[in-house]
Amino acid sequence: MPETLFLMRQLTFLCFMLLSLTGDAQKRSSFSPLETYLSKLPAKTVVNLQIESLTGEVFFSRGATEAVPSASIIKIPILVELMEQVKTGKINLKEIYTLRAADKTGGSGVMASYSDGRQLLLKEVARLMMIASDNTATNIFIRKLGRSAINDRMNRLGLPSLQLNRVMMDTAAVARGIDNYVTARDINALLRLIYSHKVATPDLCEQMMEFLLQNQDTVTLPRLIPKTVRIAHKTGGLTYVRGDAGIVFATAPFVISVFIRGTPEKEAEKMIGEIGEICFTIFN
Repeated sequence: MPETLFLMRQLTFLCFMLLSLTGDAQKRSSFSPLETYLSKLPAKTVVNLQIESLTGEVFFSRGATEAVPSASIIKIPILVELMEQVKTGKINLKEIYTLRAADKTGGSGVMASYSDGRQLLLKEVARLMMIASDNTATNIFIRKLGRSAINDRMNRLGLPSLQLNRVMMDTAAVARGIDNYVTARDINALLRLIYSHKVATPDLCEQMMEFLLQNQDTVTLPRLIPKTVRIAHKTGGLTYVRGDAGIVFATAPFVISVFIRGTPEKEAEKMIGEIGEICFTIFN
């Protein structure tokens, strides 16, 4: 009898291993078009990428733990800290903010064109930070929330690679080697926390998802995906990096973050769009 039980356990283990190997082989096979695509990119092009399920099962990863300049994708951690402070009552999204000349900064967004003294609800300032990647709105929140509070929150969430080290458009800081950083792995994890209502409150997570779904920058991940497909994402771009991080609600929804360096911006946008299309085809 003991020998029979031992043999049965051995057989069960071998069957489990066979199924696991088969599943891994199928996953590798299904992503072969992506591997082929990446292999054909110019040698100078650097791609950091992670694709996973809404529960965190990793399907494809390349350089996902390497810290890369975040550009405006750092606005997702800022938004999360904002909602955490709303949760505790430190900030009220119905509060009116009066725009000052000193608030205004260049780059993306619309608030820099608003007249001094214009009044907006903080909720609208947050919405503009996300859907229009407004740099003026972002710097308002960095000052209001505190850079250390944002970074401490990311550390407490177990996402230390998400680092806010400067305000938007601080070219002097960049010249000194100071930049904001993320990893594809950790920004994916933060998106999953928002989706699964594991930060702030469920209602505030839904508000964050709504902002991400309204993103007006559609030349990267949404570029070649049917417009009927919902994509909750945040883009970012500087002269030295172009990125997009989001949740694509294909037939089987997936989380994806992709950053491209070493290639002109327009080419990088096209590459991200093509990567998005390949992944959508796989999951759809």
